[in-house]
Amino acid sequence: MAPKRPNAPAPRNLRIVVVHTEPQPLRASEADEAALRAHALNAGLLEAGYEIVASLPADMHLPEQIALLQPDMIIIDAESDARDVLEHIVVATRDERRPIVLFTEDDAPSSMEAAMAAGVSAYIVAGLQAERIKPVLNVALARFKQEQKLLAELDDTRHKLAERKVVDRAKGLLMTRHGMSEDAAYQKLRTMAMNKNLKIAEIAQRILDVEDLLG
Repeated sequence: MAPKRPNAPAPRNLRIVVVHTEPQPLRASEADEAALRAHALNAGLLEAGYEIVASLPADMHLPEQIALLQPDMIIIDAESDARDVLEHIVVATRDERRPIVLFTEDDAPSSMEAAMAAGVSAYIVAGLQAERIKPVLNVALARFKQEQKLLAELDDTRHKLAERKVVDRAKGLLMTRHGMSEDAAYQKLRTMAMNKNLKIAEIAQRILDVEDLLG
């Protein structure tokens, strides 16, 4: 009889911060509608097994609160114009990006474009029903992960290109100063890097730094 495999650890619940717009004076019907929206959102999150770590207003303290709570995702509940809340969210996620889902009744293309440019992963119009919460968040999370992967690949490509430019400059310097061929200059850099246990680009940058220092 084969030994039992240990049970895999249960996935950690997604920790969510809900951000709502500052309440304006509301008529009774509007207050009821806002309460229904909040209830649908909370119910959908809890039914899907997510953890609501806080419900916060979109004010100047939001960046500090998000940095303290470290949520996995931010959900914005903005019935209409969300420009003010987006400004606070941009500040709050500037140094550490997170998936952001915006539920709103504002279907203006300009509002949607502004939200996506601010980093919103999913802009959901008239879709705040409890049963839709989980699939919407799953799509937003998948899209966010893909965007982060593409950004990381782009950053890696830029870094490698910058390193190549540094190596090419150092090779050119060695070729000029010592009459080396390009291959010989590269081999010189490679040998120096191996001896110092450094990357070739790091040795190349040191050579350029010394050249700048000595003029």
